[in-house]
Amino acid sequence: MTSSTAAKIKRQAVPARSASRPALLLDWYDRHRRRLPWRAAAGERADPYRVWLSEIMLQQTGVKTVGPYFAKFLARWPDVAALGRASLDDVLRMWAGLGYYSRARNLHACAVAVLRDHGGIFPDTEEGLRQLPGIGPYTAKAIAAIAFEIRTMPVDGNIERVVSRLYAVEEPLPQAKPRIQELASTLLGESRAGDSAQALMDLGSSICTPKKPACALCPLDDDCAARLRGDQETFPRKAPKKAGTLRHGAAFIVTRGDELLVRTRAEKGLLGGMTEVPGSAWLAGQDDKMALKQAPEVNGVTRWHRKTGVVTHVFTHFPLELVIYTADVAARTRAPAGMRWVPIATLADEALPNVMRKAIAHGLDI
Repeated sequence: MTSSTAAKIKRQAVPARSASRPALLLDWYDRHRRRLPWRAAAGERADPYRVWLSEIMLQQTGVKTVGPYFAKFLARWPDVAALGRASLDDVLRMWAGLGYYSRARNLHACAVAVLRDHGGIFPDTEEGLRQLPGIGPYTAKAIAAIAFEIRTMPVDGNIERVVSRLYAVEEPLPQAKPRIQELASTLLGESRAGDSAQALMDLGSSICTPKKPACALCPLDDDCAARLRGDQETFPRKAPKKAGTLRHGAAFIVTRGDELLVRTRAEKGLLGGMTEVPGSAWLAGQDDKMALKQAPEVNGVTRWHRKTGVVTHVFTHFPLELVIYTADVAARTRAPAGMRWVPIATLADEALPNVMRKAIAHGLDI
């Protein structure tokens, strides 16, 4: 038999194997499943609270980063009822540094709703879960499948990659999402929906990685359209990304002895409800002269000292550069309306986003 004939037979055999894909995945998962703090052991029922908490934290954040935060939240609030009784300020403080702070606000709102409207018990249907704050289509599917064994397939970034390669989906993201969702659902077994989903997640995380996938170790290697073509690293196809416009602003570091002047951002919008130092608006056309006009009016401040250099930070939709200005005021100086003094020694307990921690560190030389 020639090599071309053998290859042709192999390509023809691919559709016949499709029915065995769910079984192959589950068999691989039973041998190679990752041990994660929120994941139930083999044969154990998953805790809906742990599944939900981890899924919210893992949105746009890696497993290694989430691990310590998950442990802290679980130690402080061991169930959804405890979290629902917590204050939003406490939740935001515990979340500080994890980024995408709307997730923290939605996390708290969801816990409050589960406690108030459902007696501290999560709804056990995809539809019921969708009614809760901060739970969209993906998260509802993930909780439904993993915690309640409902036969549905959540599709995260790892699963998108596995499926787009397995079927060589040529349409670019995000337009390809409905097609990938449809194809991913064919990988569900007749039972063990949660394990099917987690198998694909683990496969994408450990084997079907963005670069240099370990195809030889993949249970679907012989059945992968992109691997058979040899262009698996080019999937998923992605439309060109538009770079956000650089924005500029200023942050004003005002100290009163060993205290720092801060305020709380508005509840809605970017970094809503978080703690910040006073600052200017963040605009593409902002310059130093414009920014200084937006400095806080603090008794005793007649001149701002401009620190050398700038603080840079990249948000999802735009990069930011902040010029840092500093000033010292006398003891007993009152904070302007809407602001407050906090001890510098306790800043770790404040709900400061990373961009503010950078600005403070630069301004205080710490």
